[in-house]
Amino acid sequence: MKKTILRFTTAAIALAITPLAQAQDNDAAAQAAEGAAQAIETAAQDAAPNTIDADPALWVVKDEDTTIYMLGTVHFLKPGMTWFDEAVKEAFNKSDSVVLEIKPSSNPAADQQTFAKFALDQSGKGARSGLSDDEKKSYEKAMTSLGLPVAALDPFKPWAAGLVMQITALQKVGFDPNSGVEKILENAANADGKEIFGLETAELQFGIFDSFSPETQKEFLIQTIENNDDIEAGLDQLVTHWANSEPSKLGELLHQELGEGEVKQKLLINRNANWAKWINDRMDKPGTVFMAVGAGHLAGPADVQTLISAYGLKAERINY
Repeated sequence: MKKTILRFTTAAIALAITPLAQAQDNDAAAQAAEGAAQAIETAAQDAAPNTIDADPALWVVKDEDTTIYMLGTVHFLKPGMTWFDEAVKEAFNKSDSVVLEIKPSSNPAADQQTFAKFALDQSGKGARSGLSDDEKKSYEKAMTSLGLPVAALDPFKPWAAGLVMQITALQKVGFDPNSGVEKILENAANADGKEIFGLETAELQFGIFDSFSPETQKEFLIQTIENNDDIEAGLDQLVTHWANSEPSKLGELLHQELGEGEVKQKLLINRNANWAKWINDRMDKPGTVFMAVGAGHLAGPADVQTLISAYGLKAERINY
């Protein structure tokens, strides 16, 4: 497993940094939420806007009465990046509805409870229990660098602790879910009165992470600790490929770093297959849809565009 697992997550995972303790009576969880919020607030004040003009890859699938546009997204971006223009904006304007990985929530407290149901370790072992003494020292160093109390994430399972650490690290260097593609599309859809649908639920997505074996969860946390200092460079590289409309390079990067095994199968392959079927079923209903999912799902040998060919469908790249 490699350091890019976060790149396949969705807006649901950002719930990991919300005030979880408001929904759960847990002092350590409250410390985690408070510490992360303070670190993020400081980072937001210091981060410089990114002024890159991005042109992400865009595809279309259509028949006589149905059109589905497909855009690859990045869930966390630095403020100031422009991408919602030209062909992307034109396709969005033509669409009757918007489809995201999950439908934006109107009940944060319920979402926090959902995260807690999966993330909190009811066995009492906690995030650090499976680490060696040296790994625990590295963990403590990483937590301190993130501005989090060392014991703040102890109540969490390893995968949840790793996600909170990664998200906190990203936001400390200026990446923000509120500047991410999904949030921009959500705001635009609400302004235009377009209905938003979700391919999955937050519960399903948290459940995927929670289904990882204990060995995979531990490795994920260790990789998070080891890559804490260079997480910005890793996501910057992905964003560059996304902004330069280079899905083949993006796919090569992600597939190489994910490797083989249950992480790739559960986070990528299985979900791509489900979404390909969704597209095939949706083609039976007239209308125009703007579909936006993580860029990794539209890049590489097992991408959604390839999988829909099994249904006799073809995705055409829109050049702009």
